Amino acid sequence: MSTDLSVILPRVLIVSRRSVRKNKFVDFVGEYHLDLIVGYGAVPVIVPRVSGVHMLLDSFEPIHGVLLCEGEDIDPSWYEEDTSGLSQEELEEIRRLHVSDTAIDKEKDSIELSLAKLCLERNIPYLGICRGSQILNVACGGTLYQDIGKELSIKCPEDKRVMHINYDDYDGHRHDVEVVEDTPLHHWFKDSLEDGKMDIWVNSYHHQGVKRLAQRFVPMAFAPDGLIEGFYDPDAYNPDEGKFIMGLQFHPERMRKPDSEEFDYPGCPFAYKEFVKAVVAYQKKLNSLTTVQKPVKLNKEMENKRKIIVRSFSLAKNLYNAGRGTNSPRDSELEIGAEFLESNTALSVQQENRLKQMGATVRNARSYKERVKLNEEREKMARGVMRKMSVEQLSELLSFYHTMGQICSEVLDIKIHGLVTPQ
Repeated sequence: MSTDLSVILPRVLIVSRRSVRKNKFVDFVGEYHLDLIVGYGAVPVIVPRVSGVHMLLDSFEPIHGVLLCEGEDIDPSWYEEDTSGLSQEELEEIRRLHVSDTAIDKEKDSIELSLAKLCLERNIPYLGICRGSQILNVACGGTLYQDIGKELSIKCPEDKRVMHINYDDYDGHRHDVEVVEDTPLHHWFKDSLEDGKMDIWVNSYHHQGVKRLAQRFVPMAFAPDGLIEGFYDPDAYNPDEGKFIMGLQFHPERMRKPDSEEFDYPGCPFAYKEFVKAVVAYQKKLNSLTTVQKPVKLNKEMENKRKIIVRSFSLAKNLYNAGRGTNSPRDSELEIGAEFLESNTALSVQQENRLKQMGATVRNARSYKERVKLNEEREKMARGVMRKMSVEQLSELLSFYHTMGQICSEVLDIKIHGLVTPQ
């Protein structure tokens, strides 16, 4: 039995937040997050917020899940938001009101955006809480309000305005949100919803939030002022299959009754529960791909084809190395090797001259070289088109082809194993 802990327990990366204590920087992560991750069967691996860590993320492999939470405002340059709509006086007032959040941490931004993009590229389960949800939206091409009070609340009727943060009562503060039907959030909290209503009271503390939601996401909850309080990717949500991409602006982990560890609603911990379920499933999938499999036993037809290909290459190698073979090969014996070379091998001038002696691959070699040239032209045109695309469009394109690659791999695997005989 393996004693490798990375095989035994799934690993969830969490980036720490930097703070000052006794005139020195310290890194920390809220314990509520850690307790829930451990409680549902995963191991939190804390990624320290130190310079250069975003270049060392390979060192934290294997990564089975990423949970990002709490932290300062994200640098607006990451999502190209124009702050010119806010006056200098307004920006200074925002810094005074939210002094603990407006001290931008570019190093933390780099680490977390790198992790978010890694999750999106490899379909690693991702849960973003508060800032973590904003990171996810920005990574996919979305934008943020610089300040909800100055950009959103001021435009709302008095009865629709929401206090999203209360510095005097972080844990006790609650505000209303409306849950969107038939979303994961709805399923988690449906037993707590009153008849005919879709409202729950949530805890939050933030002064920024989603302005333009990235195209791939679907909202799960709205505050009365219209701010999106939760969203997910429906195409990347199936915890049983290791799929989970979600952002929550509010804090379900802190929604607990006064002087108690009991949650406000039974559905509060479900985001963490389903996230860890996806992490465990993703780990199993990853381990199955990296486990060394027994050699495949070919059936008679496949074995005959294998022998013909091996002989074809053996003859070709002799001709290439010596300019002749020990016996004069028949053209039919060279055909399969030539066909393989046509689809897989670029030919040098010297190789082409050698292959002419075989009398089997001249036409194939020339045809292949023509296709190489055509592919280079197509690639050049594609690069030109992509340079004109937005970050969001490129993210969508990358996600599409990543999904197509996975589907192709799965179908190919089924077809290949359909040809082998059971052992």
